[in-house]
Amino acid sequence: MSDVATYMPRIGDQAPDFSAMTTTGPLTFSEYNQGSWVIFFSHPADFTPVCTTEMCGFAEEQASFFEKNNCKLMGLSIDSIHSHIAWVDNVRRNTGILYEFPIVADIDMAVSKKWGMLQPGESETAAVRAVFFVDPTGRIRTILYYPMSVGRNMDEIKRVLLALQTSDAHKVSLPLNWQPGDQVIVPAPKTVSDLQTRLASDLEMVDFYLAKKTL
Repeated sequence: MSDVATYMPRIGDQAPDFSAMTTTGPLTFSEYNQGSWVIFFSHPADFTPVCTTEMCGFAEEQASFFEKNNCKLMGLSIDSIHSHIAWVDNVRRNTGILYEFPIVADIDMAVSKKWGMLQPGESETAAVRAVFFVDPTGRIRTILYYPMSVGRNMDEIKRVLLALQTSDAHKVSLPLNWQPGDQVIVPAPKTVSDLQTRLASDLEMVDFYLAKKTL
């Protein structure tokens, strides 16, 4: 039986805190998270092709999208800080893209185990492609997992971040395939009085329990 830790963070959990060395220096997650969203993502290994495409995708969107939407990025793999730095430099020289967000060096697998990034059915020594969306209060709001052979979808990662922020800001839910600018779903009525108010409203209603509006 594998001795890899089987703990898996869940949506709604407080993000597991840790301190580690990263490509931008020593970092404590809770301090980095304070006051902003964080997307924390793992990749199987440095100097690998799929991981390079993904990290470049995050880097290209860092300033223009993520920082603009109050979201910091943080990567991780089970590699040393020296490997990380060499990879960052290699990619910069070959593509002109610089990974400016911190990449956690997790050679002892401590952070990977704490965050459920190691999944023995896939690998006991390399992290899967996990993505954690952590809100400014330190709570995990969405978790996405991809196998080692399949790269992530950047459009979906961006959509999820905006969806979470929209839901929080307006106290609404979002329908299938929601995109910014689409209608949102308002909460169902909880009392007969609420129902009467809804029936008299100008909301777009499929039925009393499913009503939409434009923000």
